[in-house]
Amino acid sequence: MAEKTYPMTIEEKELLEKELEELKLVRRPEIVERIKIARSYGDLSENSEYEAAKDEQAFVEGQISTLETKIRYAEIVDSDAVAKDEVAISKTVTVQEVGETDKEVYHIVGLVKKKVKKL
Repeated sequence: MAEKTYPMTIEEKELLEKELEELKLVRRPEIVERIKIARSYGDLSENSEYEAAKDEQAFVEGQISTLETKIRYAEIVDSDAVAKDEVAISKTVTVQEVGETDKEVYHIVGLVKKKVKKL
């Protein structure tokens, strides 16, 4: 069975890789140290610091797993292959609601939407 792919721009993939590196090299060791300190307090059954650190560890490990999967199955989208008048990942679009004079410009970057500016 084929794995799910994650369409994204090269920039989005680079952001995910940076976030993954931060989780692995900074957050994970910090949590391990917090667990070590909390264990030194003794009885783990009533140790809220230990429980909080273990919960955070589980959350971070889940984030790491998710990011690794998205990066592994990333499908880089080539915006040059999409017509100029189509909305797609890696394109910039201007939105104006009916009856409004304000326009908003968005850059479509996959799973993350980044507002560029309000005109």
